[in-house]
Amino acid sequence: MGDPFYITTAISYPNGKPHIGHAYEAIAADAIARFQRQAGRDVRFQTGTDEHGLKMVQTARDRGVAVAELAAEMSSLFRAMCDALHISYDRFIRTTDADHYAASQAIWRAMEAAGDLYLDRYEGWYSVRDEAFYDEKELVEGEGGARLSPQGTPVTWTAEETWFFRLSKYQQPLLDLYASNPDFIRPESRRNEIMRFVEGGLSDLSVSRTSFDWGVPVPDSPGHVMYVWVDALTNYLTGAGYPDGDMTYWPADLHLIGKDIVRFHAVYWPAFLMSAGIALPKSVFGHGFLLHRGEKMSKSLGNVVDPADLAGAFGVDALRYFLLREVSFGQDGSYSAEAIVTRVNAELANAFGNLAQRTLSFIAKNLGTLPEDGRAEEADGVLIEEVIVAAAGLKAAFGDLMLSQGIDAWMRGVVACNQYIDVQAPWSLRKTDPERMHAVLRTLVRAIRTLAIAILPVVPTGAGAILDQLGVGPEERDHAAIDDESWYARRAESGEPLSSPTPAFPRLELPVEVA
Repeated sequence: MGDPFYITTAISYPNGKPHIGHAYEAIAADAIARFQRQAGRDVRFQTGTDEHGLKMVQTARDRGVAVAELAAEMSSLFRAMCDALHISYDRFIRTTDADHYAASQAIWRAMEAAGDLYLDRYEGWYSVRDEAFYDEKELVEGEGGARLSPQGTPVTWTAEETWFFRLSKYQQPLLDLYASNPDFIRPESRRNEIMRFVEGGLSDLSVSRTSFDWGVPVPDSPGHVMYVWVDALTNYLTGAGYPDGDMTYWPADLHLIGKDIVRFHAVYWPAFLMSAGIALPKSVFGHGFLLHRGEKMSKSLGNVVDPADLAGAFGVDALRYFLLREVSFGQDGSYSAEAIVTRVNAELANAFGNLAQRTLSFIAKNLGTLPEDGRAEEADGVLIEEVIVAAAGLKAAFGDLMLSQGIDAWMRGVVACNQYIDVQAPWSLRKTDPERMHAVLRTLVRAIRTLAIAILPVVPTGAGAILDQLGVGPEERDHAAIDDESWYARRAESGEPLSSPTPAFPRLELPVEVA
């Protein structure tokens, strides 16, 4: 196996059903994980659910069920969403897992041993919805003069005995971290926000609760459970084997999260790790929000859509392609049923899907097996070079987390293929110049194979089906295989027939029932 690559999503808070924002993050992380596997990395990909905290207690109480029962029920919905969207996770972690309790208590003891925890009384503003504390200076004014968090959520004055973490001690070490490692927080806009926040001064952080008991117990402190973010962030260590495993996959290469929780991952988390003497993750990437027709999704607006409904209406590959192609990664993006249908039909169905379909159907009908070398011309080499450049463009962009730009580079190769097939017109050459027809079809097969391998992380089912039709085995679908010139000769020498293909990316119709 190659070098380890550890990627995580934020673990989802399961006090409600999954929404399209959860799906977007999972799909993006999955595409990155699949891409890194193609690069030969030993990938560990973790997602899961964050099940402790006051929100869960309140939701369970409102529903009249035990909180553990609610956690199990809702967590299963998030796992089902991941499975439905073909998310290739290695572990779906739950913060109620026994090994996670052990890891959380181990990092607590390490922070305590460093002298960074002390018992005191907390009085201040707390947002139950955000599970976060806010200073007076951070609050904003809502309707009727109500105090709200910076996220616009209600806050309440809280007072209780609590353990504190000496976050103030880590202000300068954090600023030094950001200065020495500009890629620790990405994109740059998030990095600038966090630097301004830390430069403004850090207060010590309340890290335990006594007002409820649904959480990881604080070691040797009866009645206290850990602040949910201490426990939630530690899941990344749990998945790497902390504290007793070999920690092969730590430090994490990438924490992929929403922009609304960058502070927890880029301020609190590295400070906890510094205190515990544990290596820091390499990068935290805060992606943008997914909007519906330009509006933030909310139950009151009635525009919250179940990702399973979208996948059912359009297909998993189509949904994955649209979200990664349409949204500039790191920025907010918008979706609608019309936009999905328009984008997917234009690029995935009409451009790439139709290219593969008509090429392979023509070969199956007229030759039955892969074409021979034929009579090559300059245009053939030009196309292959354009396709190789397109695949390399996707590879470079994905390596830099520029997902939409990578797909844009890939599309240039698809467009070049369609221009080539229209000019070369193999259906006409069949009667006038069969030898040239073989060369054209051979060039197209090579190009389609390269493009299908390149786009596999985005649309694994459809691209995989095209590679199946070409007889490209699972072991021949990594980045190294793209440059393998011997593949075609081996496949042609096998004499295996090329059966008539079925469309890998059918055209979409606008469903009536999906907004």
